[in-house]
Formats: sequence, C-alpha cells, structure tokens
Amino acid sequence: MDEGIDILLVEYSEDDVVFFQHALKEAGLAGRVRFARDGVEALACIFGPNGASQAAPVTRPQLIVLDLKLPRLNGMEVLQRLKANPHTRTIPVVVWSSSQEKRDMTVAYQLGANSYLVKPMDFDELAGLIQVMGRYWLHYNQTPKS
Repeated sequence: MDEGIDILLVEYSEDDVVFFQHALKEAGLAGRVRFARDGVEALACIFGPNGASQAAPVTRPQLIVLDLKLPRLNGMEVLQRLKANPHTRTIPVVVWSSSQEKRDMTVAYQLGANSYLVKPMDFDELAGLIQVMGRYWLHYNQTPKS
C-alpha cells in the first residue's frame, strides 16, 4: 500500500485545483497532494486502475477532499463507495462544494461524510478555510489505521 499521499483532492475545476494547491503551500502543507478530476479517477487512485470498490486500497490518503459536481461519477457516488468499504470507511472525507442545498448536506452526512464545507466566494476566506482544514485533518485529527 502506498502511504505517500496526505490529501487526495477530487475536483473538476482546474482553477480550484491550482488555488487549493497554492493555499496548502502557503500553509506549509503541500507535501503530498494528489488530484483526481472526476469520480472514476478518484476511485482508480485509491483502489488501482482495475480495483473493485470493495477491495483493499492501494493508496490510503490521510484525507479526501471531494467535490460533489464531478463528471463520469459524481461525488455522492464516490462517497457512498468509500464509506461502504470496510477498508476505506475510516478515511476522513470532507465534502467540498459550492452547493448550500440542505438536501446535498443531509445526503452527504447520511453517506458518511466527515465534514461538509461550502466553498466561500471570497479569495482570502477560501484560502483561510483550506489552510485551517489542512491543519486540522493532517495534524490534529487522529484516525485508526486500517
């Protein structure tokens, strides 16, 4: 198993990826970040290109930051598969979305999301949120090793 990823960011917007990476770098947390542009790519990153979603992961990020609006396989489906698998259910998943819809938040938490963050529109607020999130999940939060 590859322990070399701290954060897996699953995000379709290239601008958001660049900004996320920059904010982590500013916080001194940009060490091992991997990006997936859609849900299929995210699951392949975790379970391998031919891995079934009930298999043991080949990569175990400390944190998965997951957008909901993704091509091919949306964020809710990715979340459902990760939390249904006994090998990956303890990996913290932060839903990272522009949606403030109560239904999206409710479903995300019902599926096992560990946190739900709405992307702020303000550049400085967004940078601060990314930095606080990274520090909390990578330095302070403790999870069992599966």
